[in-house]
Amino acid sequence: GSKILMLDDPELFKYPMAFMWEPGFWNLTHEEATAFRAYLTKGGFAVFEDFDGAAQWAHFEAQMQRVLPAARFVRLDRTHPIFDCFFRVQDIDAIVHPMTGIRPSYYGIFEDNDPSRRLVVVPNYGNDVPQYWQWSRQGLYPFDTSNEAYKLGVNYLIYGLTH
Repeated sequence: GSKILMLDDPELFKYPMAFMWEPGFWNLTHEEATAFRAYLTKGGFAVFEDFDGAAQWAHFEAQMQRVLPAARFVRLDRTHPIFDCFFRVQDIDAIVHPMTGIRPSYYGIFEDNDPSRRLVVVPNYGNDVPQYWQWSRQGLYPFDTSNEAYKLGVNYLIYGLTH
């Protein structure tokens, strides 16, 4: 189950974490950009999934600049606490895009562009981690990689609830 909300829906503020797909095709209204900015600055945490390619990244980045104009994307490496806040994700690079085999890149936007502060946004660029969750029962993907994908998802949830 899921709850799909528009970014300018006041009900979004009831949820500490927003999980969003295909931001490479995202087109925000002014109202959505303003409301999403308020959500993030008041403690919301967002994870973006399922996008790849330079054009999709450029489009996503342009939309996020409308939300957080001063924000800078910082590449996250395996030492960032989000990869070890509940489960230790053994190898974040091993969770490749399940359909294309592309190695992922994890980025973050931090409060006040300070990596010592709260992580506000995580785009999983070049990946689709939820595919591993969706198809784990069917055994389409390697067991170990599916486990790592579940660990990453739990870590995102724990981080979003505690930061």
